[in-house]
Amino acid sequence: MRLGRICERGVMVTSGNPDDGSFARVSSQQSGILTTPQAVELLGRGIVRGHVRAGRWRSICRGIVMTSNGSLSPPQHLWVALLAAGPEAVLSGTTALTEAGVRGIRTGALRILVPADRKVSLCFPVMPGEMPSVRVTRTRVLPGEHRQAGSPPRVTTARALVDAAVWAQSGDAARTIIAMTFQQRKVLPEEVFEVLAMRRRLPRAKLIEQTVLDMAGGSLSLSEIDFKELCRSNRIPAPDRQVRRRDAAGRMRFLDVYWQKWRVHAEVDGSHHMETRHWIDDMLRQNQLWIAGDRLLRFPAGLVRSRPELVAGQLRAALEAAGWQSAW
Repeated sequence: MRLGRICERGVMVTSGNPDDGSFARVSSQQSGILTTPQAVELLGRGIVRGHVRAGRWRSICRGIVMTSNGSLSPPQHLWVALLAAGPEAVLSGTTALTEAGVRGIRTGALRILVPADRKVSLCFPVMPGEMPSVRVTRTRVLPGEHRQAGSPPRVTTARALVDAAVWAQSGDAARTIIAMTFQQRKVLPEEVFEVLAMRRRLPRAKLIEQTVLDMAGGSLSLSEIDFKELCRSNRIPAPDRQVRRRDAAGRMRFLDVYWQKWRVHAEVDGSHHMETRHWIDDMLRQNQLWIAGDRLLRFPAGLVRSRPELVAGQLRAALEAAGWQSAW
């Protein structure tokens, strides 16, 4: 068997007879999706053309074939997108996070990264209707340590997390993606910080860093929260007490704030240990109930920093329900 070469798009193949196992290996590795140059290299142009014309294979789009004639499966969607994007393309963002085993994330379009210095055009061929949309992003920072070993090609979970947070539709959506990935123990804080160290000018870099600190346990997160300043800037009475306390595991996790005259408590949780998609909404709904009764309000630390006006609004409502009269 002769050593082959790297095809125009795809993995390294070996030249040889159709029955030498090379075709089966590459086809299996790529979920039955091959570029036309790969297929021709492995089987010969006449055989490939015959399979397509006989309907045994599908021509997915210009330059890409499927070695069967059925519908595309989700793994095949990934390979079509990668091969269409060209050499050195990798999955990233929520697409790579899903491949890394993170559950429950809304993926949307398939997200692909390619090196910025690649000279190949990013004009995508027309795809069949069953394919999800594909978004290709050029990047100047894609070192070898950001590439995850395995198949299909993707970036590491830490790099995927940072990209997903940057590409998210909002800051809250970015926080949710980060929290879900950490909750499922798919990444370590130091891994994310290493990625951020190489990409300091990223949009939302500070948000990503602070949310990761929240996930690391809460003590650093809570140290930056000053409820007295929040109250002063929103013309709310200063609390009588602001105390940081530990959870059962000994971690500095909670910030207790108390207004004695009105018997209003606020608790800030410096970490994320509940189902993230519903956690913030559930807290806010619970707060609405406490406003009419026990006056116990609960907030995640990230929300206090990112949306202080929302926190101040609920504090104001609770204090007014307890008898405080605003000067406004």
